[in-house]
Amino acid sequence: MRKTLATFMAAGLMVGGVAACGDSGSGGGDDKITLGFSQVGAESGWRTANTKSIQDSAKEAGITLKFSDAQQKQENQIKAIRSFIQQKVDVIAFSPVVESGWETVLKEAKDAKIPVVLTDRAIDSEDTSLYETFLGSDFVEEGRNAGKWLIEDSKDATETVNIVELQGTAGSAPAIDRQDGFAEVIKDDPKLQIIASQTGDFTRAKGKEVMQAFLKAHQDIDVLYAHNDDMALGAIQAIEEAGLKPGTDIKIISVDGVEDAFKAMVKGQINVVVECNPLLGPQLMDIVKKVANGEETPKRIVTEEGVFTQDQAAEALPNREY
Repeated sequence: MRKTLATFMAAGLMVGGVAACGDSGSGGGDDKITLGFSQVGAESGWRTANTKSIQDSAKEAGITLKFSDAQQKQENQIKAIRSFIQQKVDVIAFSPVVESGWETVLKEAKDAKIPVVLTDRAIDSEDTSLYETFLGSDFVEEGRNAGKWLIEDSKDATETVNIVELQGTAGSAPAIDRQDGFAEVIKDDPKLQIIASQTGDFTRAKGKEVMQAFLKAHQDIDVLYAHNDDMALGAIQAIEEAGLKPGTDIKIISVDGVEDAFKAMVKGQINVVVECNPLLGPQLMDIVKKVANGEETPKRIVTEEGVFTQDQAAEALPNREY
């Protein structure tokens, strides 16, 4: 068992921008595994890539996938999980819309002896027996990396650097953690000041709308920190419509690393992107096979990711898979 755990941890840490590590045969023999998966929604290019990775990887792994789109509503995810329990699937996996409010339905899955895997986002619960493992990025570290870039970029600034923040969906793990990680790093530099922070729901349309409001309320914005690329891309539209030059008049820090963000970096519109890899499908299917067969897995599996600046964007763009 310990040997299996060590081997799997090593495999889990090898995932970066390439998703090609889930081609081993099913450990379930002739019995096909059924996975019930509840997705957050389709709010961004990142999420679309994540969904495709999961669907394609399930097919390649020979796993029967029952897929549900929650449309960014927790009640829809809870209904989906209960439906999976009633259907007696072998494993349930989901990316939680928000962090809290899962104990009741996950206890129902536990009572039904159906293992649960968290992907992309964590839950806020002291009872870690409600799930087998959590596969995903370190959102706090992503926020820290965004803050570290800004500290280095503004080290020679002699005046206050005014920052506006486009938060992700309120109550979601990436929104909470990316905000906390960023704030943790910049707090010791008094010239870095967040003057406005508001949710843009991880969508391009809402990102544009909130940025328009920021621009009307503040005439002296120096930096935009967006919790994902889609909000940043929406904000770029608002900045340009206001007669300003994104990436120059207002520097832009974003998170995810979708292809459109790299194209914006090549154009000079985004200054830096902190990567968050959505191609979790192969890893997830490996985990599903293991937990379906009662094998032990690490409680936390973190994906490897990078930070890309404008001078790296052109070279990296052709290799983007999402």
